[in-house]
Amino acid sequence: MADSIVESVMSFLGPNVTGPIASQLGESADTVQRGLQGGAAAILSGIAAKVEEPGFMGQLFGMITNPANTPSAISSMISTAGASVPGAPGSTIADLGSRFLSSVFGSRLPAVTDAVGQSSGLSSSKGGMLMSMASALVLGALGQHVRENGTSAAGLASSLKSEALGLQRFLPAGLGSLLAGVPGHVAAAPAAIAKAGNRWLWPVVLLAVLLLGVLWFFNRAKAPVSYTMQTVSNAGASAVSALGEFFTTKLPNGVELNIPQFGVENKLIAFLNDSSKPVDDTTWFNFDRLLFDTGSATLQPSSQEQLGNIANILKAYPNVHLKIGGYTDNTGDATANMSLSAERAKNVMDSLVSSGIDASRLSSEGYGDQHPVADNATEEGRAQNRRIAMRVTEK
Repeated sequence: MADSIVESVMSFLGPNVTGPIASQLGESADTVQRGLQGGAAAILSGIAAKVEEPGFMGQLFGMITNPANTPSAISSMISTAGASVPGAPGSTIADLGSRFLSSVFGSRLPAVTDAVGQSSGLSSSKGGMLMSMASALVLGALGQHVRENGTSAAGLASSLKSEALGLQRFLPAGLGSLLAGVPGHVAAAPAAIAKAGNRWLWPVVLLAVLLLGVLWFFNRAKAPVSYTMQTVSNAGASAVSALGEFFTTKLPNGVELNIPQFGVENKLIAFLNDSSKPVDDTTWFNFDRLLFDTGSATLQPSSQEQLGNIANILKAYPNVHLKIGGYTDNTGDATANMSLSAERAKNVMDSLVSSGIDASRLSSEGYGDQHPVADNATEEGRAQNRRIAMRVTEK
């Protein structure tokens, strides 16, 4: 029988983890353990509440099973993490944890963090540090659970829902109302927690740190692929590093964007700033961080980061007009593919309009499996052909 997820999580919260963290924070090990348990329980409840949200479990599962999470990669990230304890003030891990927690709790995060801190007798800042650490532990435990039990994404979602009813006992007072709508709460018997060993503790903690790094890019770059003009809008994440380092650039209106070196935003800005590059009918820029639900035109929430960047660029260059093109591979019915590509392109355009861009500056069209940029005989080629692109029609 597969171990429960809550046992996998809570078993990590032994002296080997709580002791060093307690020393760093100047708090007792019991206080830190209560805070980590409450934070982990809240995070599991938050995740359980989102398992039915389109695309959420696929994104989470893809992250925790990423084959790039090798021991050498983990060691490399640890060496540059900038903090001896994940979640320490100013650390990279604190920032990554904050991004993950925000994706789970949204606007409720400050209240959840305060509740966890207060229930443990900790300040708000220390409660935030523990929440960052708890998020790493939860991600690591989920990854370990999936690998040891051969669990699928659907199986993980089912387990989270089935275990959710018992989690109430670990939640800090008052969190039940904050997590309204969560399908119950996960719990584990104290005896099971005490009995669980720490055999996988440190490898999983290290893995969790890397996973948070992956999630940071996952929220910023959900489907990064090649940095050539043949990027894919709905492909799975493949080689995050292909987009290059993120850097800050200032737009003509003073707005600053944090974008990757080889991302579509940087390519578009360079084109707009280059007076020697005229508008034509052949220069298309492929989005590289958009995700759609499989077989659907519904944009996943992660896509908003890149769409927001494009909207900001359009606001900074008010004379620029764009055409959005949607493309598919040649699998399936050609008519259905044409319709899907048109709907996806239209949804991207509508998203930009909802961000404040005048609809008169935008147009969209679906091309189905026309204009392939790679060989449809291979999976890699088909992935490149499934894309959303944009063309500057005025600048």
